[in-house]
Amino acid sequence: MEIEIAVKNILIVPQEETGVQFTKKGTIRKRKPKEKKQYFTQDTEDAIIEYLIETDLIKRNKIYNERIDYGFHKLTENIIHTFKFYYTEVETIAELQHEVTSFLLEKLHLYNQDKGKAFSYFGTIAKRYLILYNNKNYEKLKSKAEVEAIDEDQTIVLNIVNNSKGADDILMGENYFIDKFIAYVNLHLFRIFPDPEDAKTADAIIQLFRHRESLDIFNKKGIYIYIREQTDQDTPQITKVIKSLKKVHHRLLQQYLNYGYVNLNY
Repeated sequence: MEIEIAVKNILIVPQEETGVQFTKKGTIRKRKPKEKKQYFTQDTEDAIIEYLIETDLIKRNKIYNERIDYGFHKLTENIIHTFKFYYTEVETIAELQHEVTSFLLEKLHLYNQDKGKAFSYFGTIAKRYLILYNNKNYEKLKSKAEVEAIDEDQTIVLNIVNNSKGADDILMGENYFIDKFIAYVNLHLFRIFPDPEDAKTADAIIQLFRHRESLDIFNKKGIYIYIREQTDQDTPQITKVIKSLKKVHHRLLQQYLNYGYVNLNY
């Protein structure tokens, strides 16, 4: 009887409130860990071999469209984002992916299974293609912008604007350091840049940092051109200001890494 009374007094909490689910036997239901979806599988590898052996064009197209195209598409997407191949003449990543995927299709007949896994083979081909493509467009950008010092200056501009979380991945707070950097320059703008033209140029650069989250990635590659249009300053003038900002950025970053905060009054 005592056991029966005790059982009746047990508080039963609905499964929805606890988030715990039970089996019919009353044991806790264990969730299976999520498995990462493989985009370039053994079936993709096999399909490439079948594609090369098949002589019927209709069957080959079917094999490619149903079993190879997705693997190529995801492969190019991952390589583009992993290595940041963003210097492109097209408007979207999807268009760039289409170009690279089409190139892989053109080279499909050259694959030999003796050369190793198709994944590694076509990954290497895609990366080489994108390196050449990226470098070519980077050179075009440099000549168009007439920026002799762009390689050096991209440390402060491209790396921070293109990867606004670059330093923040290491630091606590996703945007803390960049926001403090912006606040510091705003507060000391005319002390750092007594010349009005220098201050105007610095403010245009900081404006990019303020709106870094909303900037379209394909417009970022032309930031030097943007700054020139906003300030009507020539390349040496912009370069001089960027180098000064770079020193401020480096000093504040070291301060934050050493002490965990940025002193806006220093």
